[in-house]
Amino acid sequence: MPRSFGEPLTKLRAVPIQENGEPLVDPRTLSKRIHFAAKHPRFETMPRTPRVRKRVAEMLAEAAGSLPPGIDLKILEGFRPLHQQRFMYESLKKAFADKHPQWSRATLHRVTNQMSAPPDDPCPPPHSTGGAVDLFLFDTRSGEDLDMVSPLEWDETSAPTTMKGLSETAQNNRRLLIGVLEPTGLTNYTGEWWHWSYGDSGWALRTGARFAQYDRLPEN
Repeated sequence: MPRSFGEPLTKLRAVPIQENGEPLVDPRTLSKRIHFAAKHPRFETMPRTPRVRKRVAEMLAEAAGSLPPGIDLKILEGFRPLHQQRFMYESLKKAFADKHPQWSRATLHRVTNQMSAPPDDPCPPPHSTGGAVDLFLFDTRSGEDLDMVSPLEWDETSAPTTMKGLSETAQNNRRLLIGVLEPTGLTNYTGEWWHWSYGDSGWALRTGARFAQYDRLPEN
């Protein structure tokens, strides 16, 4: 994996935050073409929610309405409380350590930070602000999720949005997802094709905004 996807913590920490007080809402109330995944592929028993900030929900509804008939959005996760972010971060770090025992402590720390925001960093984790959402596409006729990763698995090896070596089908499906989300104002963290956000520190860094609009939210 590359050393950075252009969003080092040093830059994210420098982004000012002006919390605007927007509530969390369930985007499924705004569009029948938004759905919620039955389970998380890695953390099957962890509680999840599709709720996101109101503006993000509106953007998702707009994107869903732009998709071709028979293809809808499916949310994997929206808002994530800090205690869950901490659990995911530590679990992912352990999984990487078990899979790559030859990695140095610095490499393990760097790669974990690329795939999961450190929960106790001064920069709020994207999902803990309510401004980030993990999502993908699925076929409403077959009920099957669209192929976004072949011939690889859905893990760190296939995570970069524009990575080479994917099947033509997976590349086309990623282009379709990008094509409906970007016009709404949502932005992608290029280290993870499924991760999109608005209003958080990552969004501000990507767009050059003067400040982020969403700070971390309370646990409840």
